[in-house]
Order: sequence, then structure tokens, then C-alpha cells
Amino acid sequence: MPRSKRARVVHESKTAKKDHKEQTRRLYANIRECVEEYDHLFLFAVDNMRNTYLKDVRAEFSDSRLFFGKTKVMAKALGNNPETEAAPNLHKLTPYLTGAVGLLFTSRPAQSVVEYFENFRPSDFARAGTEATRSFSIPNGLVYARAGEVPTQEDEPISHTIEPALRKLGVPTRLVKGKVMLELTDGQEGYQVCRKGDTLDSRQTTLMKMFGVTSSEFKVDLKAQWERNTNEIKILEQGEMEVDA
Repeated sequence: MPRSKRARVVHESKTAKKDHKEQTRRLYANIRECVEEYDHLFLFAVDNMRNTYLKDVRAEFSDSRLFFGKTKVMAKALGNNPETEAAPNLHKLTPYLTGAVGLLFTSRPAQSVVEYFENFRPSDFARAGTEATRSFSIPNGLVYARAGEVPTQEDEPISHTIEPALRKLGVPTRLVKGKVMLELTDGQEGYQVCRKGDTLDSRQTTLMKMFGVTSSEFKVDLKAQWERNTNEIKILEQGEMEVDA
């Protein structure tokens, strides 16, 4: 029996496929244009990547251009050698284009850019698979919302509705007259969630987030700078500028 045409599924919307070649061409062209337009080029690396904070950087430098794309394309746009570089000495930056790095074109004073990124270090919750930068434990007795991270007079007891979730995550809590209590019988002073240097799993990071414990720092490290007026390359280390020999 032939298949009925009435049973055919007709999709009312279609998703256009991304043209990767066009994106690559546009990234290459935009970088080449910025070399001619802006006074400074900073090559930066991102530690503990967070899109939210990268958006804050983009908003702060709305008068500039920030590129965070494929490193091979960015290297090709700058130039891999003196014959193909977009401007003198730019090929010297390509060895630094590895990992989570990007390019910032700006005409702001160079020192103001360096100072901004030295001070822009927002804290965030750690992700599973990262290394714990600190130890964290939940003290015995009445469980507070910040688990000892702030003085008890500035804190408040955790809601009884969260107690089942804590037990599910392995924390030996119980309800006593509507209060969430942690009582360990082995002489420990508290429940150890993690120790500094541990590789965190999802259970540990969930507990840290529940108690508002931030241990990850979003950081943008400026690695190198190029000046259009002098074509000079400077290597930036710990906020200090050193001329590349």
C-alpha cells in the first residue's frame, strides 16, 4: 500500500546552517581593519572562563574591539611571518596565540587598560574538575546559610526545606524541632566538603554553591601589546611592561 501524503511531517521553520568559511573570512577581515584603526593591540589570556564576565569586559570596552575566536585564524590575520603580517612586528605575537586567548584593539591610554584588568578579578563558584583553591567544611551544630563563612550574628539558620537536599549530597544532617542540625559522632569538628588542592567533583561544587562559597577567580592576563605609532611589541608580565628584545 503506498504511503499516504497526509502522514508526511512538514517542518514550518528551518534553521540556517552556519557558514564557517564566511565567519572565518569576516574574523580575518575585521582584525585586519582594526590594525589600521586602533592605536593599541593587547593580546590577553583568560583564566576560569565565564561568558558573563567576558560580556562585562565587552561592555566596558564598547569603544574598542575584542576578538575571542579561533587562534589559527587570528594568527593568520596578524601574520605568521614578516611577509604576511598586517603591520610591522605583528608576527611576533603569533607564538602567544595558544589556549584561551583573545585580542583587544583600543585607542585608550595603554596604562589605563593595564590598570583596569589588574583590578577586574570577580569571584565565582568553582566548577567540577577544577582544583580547590581553599578548604571548606560545615561546622557541627546548627547549620547556618553561610556555614561559618561569616559571623553567626550576621548569618541565619538554613531553611529546613534544604535539609533533604543536604542529606542527598552526603551531609549527615537531621531535623530537630524544625532546625537543621549537623552532629558528627567521630570527634570531627565539622563535615569536610573539600580540601585545598582537591580536584572538585559535582557534589562538592554543588555544596559550595548552596552555601555561597566562591573559590574561582575570573582573570584576564595581558600577555603582550603592540603600538601602531611605533610598531613596538611589549611583553606584559605581572602588570609590568618589558620591551621585547
